[in-house]
Amino acid sequence: MITRYTRPEAVAIWSQETKYKIWFEIEAHAATKMAELGVIPKESAEAIWAKGKDATFDADRIDEIERTTKHDVIAFLTHVSEIVGEEARFLHQGMTSSDVLDTCFAVQLARSTDLLLGGVDRVLAALEARAKEHKYTPTVGRSHGIHAEPVTFGLKLAGYHAEFQRAKRRLVTAREEIATCAISGAVGTFANVDPAVEQYVADQMGLAVEPVSTQVIPRDRHAAYFAALGVVASSIERLAVEIRHLQRTEVLEAEEFFDKGQKGSSAMPHKRNPILTENLTGLARLVRSAVTPAMENVALWHERDISHSSVERGIGPDATVHLDFALHRLAGVVERLNVYPENMQKNIDRLGGLVHSQRVMLALTQAGVSREDAYAAVQENAMKVWRGEGAFLDFLKADARVTLPHDQLEALFDLGYHTKNVDVVFKRVFGEA
Repeated sequence: MITRYTRPEAVAIWSQETKYKIWFEIEAHAATKMAELGVIPKESAEAIWAKGKDATFDADRIDEIERTTKHDVIAFLTHVSEIVGEEARFLHQGMTSSDVLDTCFAVQLARSTDLLLGGVDRVLAALEARAKEHKYTPTVGRSHGIHAEPVTFGLKLAGYHAEFQRAKRRLVTAREEIATCAISGAVGTFANVDPAVEQYVADQMGLAVEPVSTQVIPRDRHAAYFAALGVVASSIERLAVEIRHLQRTEVLEAEEFFDKGQKGSSAMPHKRNPILTENLTGLARLVRSAVTPAMENVALWHERDISHSSVERGIGPDATVHLDFALHRLAGVVERLNVYPENMQKNIDRLGGLVHSQRVMLALTQAGVSREDAYAAVQENAMKVWRGEGAFLDFLKADARVTLPHDQLEALFDLGYHTKNVDVVFKRVFGEA
């Protein structure tokens, strides 16, 4: 991963130190249960914990051993024996490497997801605060990037809040799916390890038992997990792209904060660029890049192969750490977003009232004009405004086909008409006030 886009809390989960500590805990918990079952001496299990629980496992030493063994778990166990001594021979009884690796991966992903959920909560809080701040701030809605009808900026943000509520539910589900433990031994038959050991380790590590682990935890779980991360990343990108569009010079309805002393361009001193949201767009692409490899990891050979291993060593830390960073960066952008209601109003007014065209057409149909004739009359006058020939309301008043009284026409240009149901949407999103 690139340290530029990381937070220390997220990186720590994937450190060698953390990994080896989890590996030891899995092995030591298994030894404790085996001792209870009479498989190994109780005093040996106690000695393993006593000598190993506060030990610092030397990653360089493990790497040195692995250069000979060509096997990371064996290298780790050899190093543990150097620390624990003779009792270490009772570690890993009936277990296989995947029992340790897959269970550890589940712990790391679960812990990472807890951080991600914290990031989503921060985004939700920021969106709620800003949405309520701008609940009735009028702005133009756009379809195909073109002015459509008025909305409020608060409604825009409420929509993103609802999306991140769904993101939170997806992450909760993803965590539940990924947090499983496998201590079933070679090809998953429990031939040399009692299923009670698996249950005990699962309980101690905060995991559920994997029903059938063959020799690995089935990778459809991981595919679903990384797919969920990809969807959350896409939600981040959607809001980031919205802000980038709103910051364009010709629009300038909202803008990333610009700190004192910040520089926008090495060449042009006047520049204020949407660098944070552009960065979020790129990070979303990185997170989504993990989805397809995770899907391809599902189809392993028979009871186990390791074609998934090299993939997961990369996408596990990269996707979770980058998404964690992106969520907190997005929250910061929303918390400090500069919003310009005056420019929003100017942009609404740019087309001289064309944003009210549908309301005029509907009023004509209610007055007895056919929809086809009403559409034609309104569109022909709207096109004059597009060509810069005058004001929409003036053209409508002068058109004999528009049979509405002038005071009724003027009333149709009321912005408040478009915000009358804002409360309904806010209650759906945020609940009762």
